[in-house]
Formats: sequence, C-alpha cells, structure tokens
Amino acid sequence: MFSTILEDIRAVRRNDPSAHSWAEVVLCHAPLHAIMFHRVAHFLFARCGLRLLGKLVATFSRAVTGVEIHPGARIGKGLFIDHGTGVVIGETVVIGEHCFLFHNVTLGGTGRYQGQRHPVVGHHVFIGTGATVLGPVTIGDYAKIGANAFVINHDVPEDCTVVGTPARIVKLHGERVDEPLPRMIPPADAVAVELEI
Repeated sequence: MFSTILEDIRAVRRNDPSAHSWAEVVLCHAPLHAIMFHRVAHFLFARCGLRLLGKLVATFSRAVTGVEIHPGARIGKGLFIDHGTGVVIGETVVIGEHCFLFHNVTLGGTGRYQGQRHPVVGHHVFIGTGATVLGPVTIGDYAKIGANAFVINHDVPEDCTVVGTPARIVKLHGERVDEPLPRMIPPADAVAVELEI
C-alpha cells in the first residue's frame, strides 16, 4: 500500500502546477487525502472484512475532503483528482492506473444491475469537470471524457474523446469523427433487474 500511496503523491506533483513542494502536496491537497483515506478504508472493507469500520473511514473522509469514494471501489495507483469537491465514486467502480478526474465527476450506477453495476475505467483515462458516467460501462484506456458529458449504458472505446449529452465520439485514434457510442456489453456478473414502480 505504501508504494501505491507514494505513486498517488507523485501524480499530484506531475499534474498540478500549483503544487510547489512535496510538503505542500502531502499537507494541503485534499483530493490526495481522500485517496489516502480510501486506501485505508478499502483495506479495512475489502481485505479485512471490517465493513463498518471501512465505511466509517470513508464517511469521515467525505466530511473532511468533499470527495465521496465508497470503500468497495478498486482504484489503481497514480489517481489524480483535481479540485475534488463533488466527486462521487460508487461501490463497484474499478479505476485503472494513472487516471485523471476533475471536480463534480460521478462514476455511479443506474439501479438496474446487480453485481458489477458501476463503470470500469481503464488506464490513463481523463474525465472532465461535471462528467457523469453511469452503469456497468467500460471506459477504454487513454479515453477522454469531456466536461459535463453524460455517458449511460454505452461503452467508451480506447483512445477516443467523447463530449456532449448524450456523449458522442468526436475523436478516435487521433482522427476527427462524429459518431455515437457503441452499446454497452454488460459484464458477465452484471444481472439486469426490473425496477418496481
């Protein structure tokens, strides 16, 4: 866990031009604190089976940092959250390594699935301010999701840029395009459930 936290600190130094020293990063960067709290909460919740204690750490972290990360979420090393207030990361979210999230990003569920019901985010993914990604969708490696984009029940291919509501692909493998997102292929353990109204 120590090497992962060290890589999280390095991610802030790499990505935040306002971080002028290591001490400033460690002491003053609230989104980094949220990630560090999450590492502890996840260890307690998922590895030790101390679910209540893990949730208590996550609740404390949300109150202190303004970033809500469920202790069940699996997050790779080097995550950078810039201006973290309003970020919400759901229980079954999986985030790859060296990803970049801005404030008010939501990685959430729709209530239609059991099992894997939140997004699976690849490596080196950029998600802009206010973007919302819902359901057990897959975000490919090196994808970019623009500010305020809305992705629901559609996968995002690797190495592309998506924008808008609903999100559309505007760049794919470096070429400008204008096409809809492909329909989501639910993971094997994602079981659709009917909503009772």
